[in-house]
Amino acid sequence: MQTRPGPAVYVAGLVALLLFAGFMALGIWQVERRTWKLNLIAQVEARAHAAPIPPPGPPSWMLIDKSEAYRRIKLDGVFDHNRETLVRAATALGTGYWVVTPLRTRYGFSVLVNRGYVSPEQRTNHTRPAGPVTITGYLRISEPGGGFLRHNDAAAGNWYSRDVAAIASARGLTDVAPYFVDADKAGTAAPIGGLTIIAFPNNHLVYMLTWFALAAMTIVAFIVFVRQDARKRQGAIDR
Repeated sequence: MQTRPGPAVYVAGLVALLLFAGFMALGIWQVERRTWKLNLIAQVEARAHAAPIPPPGPPSWMLIDKSEAYRRIKLDGVFDHNRETLVRAATALGTGYWVVTPLRTRYGFSVLVNRGYVSPEQRTNHTRPAGPVTITGYLRISEPGGGFLRHNDAAAGNWYSRDVAAIASARGLTDVAPYFVDADKAGTAAPIGGLTIIAFPNNHLVYMLTWFALAAMTIVAFIVFVRQDARKRQGAIDR
């Protein structure tokens, strides 16, 4: 004699349906995020390995956004070492400072250049090339505000991020590009350039499989629950 499912089965079915739909939605969202991330990585890789271009000038400054990040840039000009700024840095070489120096380009505007890393002992004792220089590196987007739980303090000279607008204001600079450039490595002397990390975590495949697996487990769990409920009811009838 067949038994009809009890109320608990209908409640469990509703819960299972909601969980299944939620897990599937999250899995599909991760599929979309993974596609977006792969496209982003491909675009950045293409920009990072392209031939260097001249620095974007004032007519295009309003259009600079994250889509321009890591583009290869070639700069010609003269450094203004008197307006150098040291920004706290944590690198593969240890903790220290980024040496950020304005470079007056031959185009008439300035660009803040992250010349590279120096240790705390080298903060006042590092190379400062005089005269015209040629710099290649990556265009980077300004980092306003400060670092993690630390705010830039221009008055005290404490900088935790490469905030272009704030640094330019503190150093009395005008006609400054809204981006900065991470310089390539040039020799072995400090500052040490070429430490830009171009890496984007891409765990979306793991997340996607996890959500889809949870969706499948929800269905399996519901089937097991239904069968156990049916056996219990059948056993009660047989007694």
